[in-house]
Amino acid sequence: MVEIYTQQLAGIEVLHAVPAGQKQNALPTVLFYHGFTSSKLVYSYFAVALAQAGMRVVMPDAQGHGARFNGDENARLQQFWPILKTSIDEFAQLRQALMDQKLIREGKFAVGGASMGGMTALGIMARHQEVRCVACLMGSGYFSTLAKTLFPPQEQQFDEILAMIAEYDISHQLERIGDRPLLLWHGEEDDVVPAVETWRLQQALIQQGLDKHLTCLREAGVKHRITPPALDAAAQFFAQHL
Repeated sequence: MVEIYTQQLAGIEVLHAVPAGQKQNALPTVLFYHGFTSSKLVYSYFAVALAQAGMRVVMPDAQGHGARFNGDENARLQQFWPILKTSIDEFAQLRQALMDQKLIREGKFAVGGASMGGMTALGIMARHQEVRCVACLMGSGYFSTLAKTLFPPQEQQFDEILAMIAEYDISHQLERIGDRPLLLWHGEEDDVVPAVETWRLQQALIQQGLDKHLTCLREAGVKHRITPPALDAAAQFFAQHL
């Protein structure tokens, strides 16, 4: 059995799932991020699956999503990259709030996400060595090139936003991606975030001899969605490495 709560953490509404009766115990903890135009509630099946496997799972709403959405869908569609950056920047305060409450078992802290959430997870991995392992499902860390085709900023903002996300791009910091366990999963027919983004990272890590800790899985015939095998793979990955 699991227990699921909605609460405020570092001023952000989160979904908080734990094995039944263990809310106050220090547990292996996963911070998991949802996809664009979605919410923590929509992705709550990850919280259930991981809590069933013995982990604490914290799922924040990204800026402009879920409890933080103001109802302006058109404005949000123009803010993909600033929202992604904000999620990466907010990581430190969420982690600190969990540490202040002594909820993380020593050294057992991981990050995961799907789609925009997977991109958030890679961005966090590159900036925070304290993260033990990371799962990125149908995401990409090549922000600077992907921004030209995926929710591209308006022309008058393009250079400004590209400059803003350049330092978060993983292309110049692969050694920070290859030094810990990393799960990459992608459906081969993804029609939103091209699967080639994941193969590109896989090959870059292999070419630089940084693939020792890499698990890369692909699923034939799958578009931009999470499948039961993907969910199972993420749960098994965290259970093994946390």
